[in-house]
Amino acid sequence: MILNYGSVKYEASYGTAGQLPLSELPEIAFSGRSNVGKSSLINKFFGRKNLAKVSSVPGKTTTVNFFRVENIRFADLPGYGYAKRSDAEKKRWAELMESYFRTDRNIKLVVQLLDMRHPPSQDDITMINFIKAAAYPFIIVFTKCDKLNKTQRQQRRAEIAQELSFAGEFTAVEFSALTGEGCENVRKAVEEYL
Repeated sequence: MILNYGSVKYEASYGTAGQLPLSELPEIAFSGRSNVGKSSLINKFFGRKNLAKVSSVPGKTTTVNFFRVENIRFADLPGYGYAKRSDAEKKRWAELMESYFRTDRNIKLVVQLLDMRHPPSQDDITMINFIKAAAYPFIIVFTKCDKLNKTQRQQRRAEIAQELSFAGEFTAVEFSALTGEGCENVRKAVEEYL
C-alpha cells in the first residue's frame, strides 16, 4: 500500500486514558523515550516541518497525538523515561499508555525509536518486552545516526546485536533527521505492515 504522506492531517490529542477514542482504523504507533527524536522523525516521515512539535527540552510530548493519511491513523505517543516528571504526571502517563495499548486497537506496527549513540535504557528494554509480549509487530529505528562516524556506527551495530539479542528478529533502520537517511526505509516498513 503506497500512501500519500503529503496529505497528512492532524486529528486530535488526548491527555488521559478516558479521552482516547475507539480504534476503527489501522494504526501505526511511534514510541520511544523522551528526547529520542520522535517528533523529528514524524516531521521527516510526512515531509512537514512543524507537524509534530520539536523541542530540545525532554518530555515535551505529553499526549497521544493522532495524525491521519487516507484511512490510516498514526499515533505519536508521549515519550517515557523523563525523570523530572511529578508522580501524578508519571501515573497519568502510565494509565494513558496502558489504555492505548490494552484497548482493542488495530495496531499494525509499532515504530520503536532508540538513540543509536547509547545502549537501550531499562525503560527501552521494558517497552520492547511489552510490545513483544503483546504480539505487536515492531521495527526499531535508531535515531541520531549522523552523530556517529563510520567506525563508531560499525561498533554500535555490533554492540546493538548483543544489547537487543532478547528482542529476537526485527527490522532495524538507521535514521537521521538532519540528512533524511533511513526515512524511505521507515516508510517502506510501514507500507509492508499495512
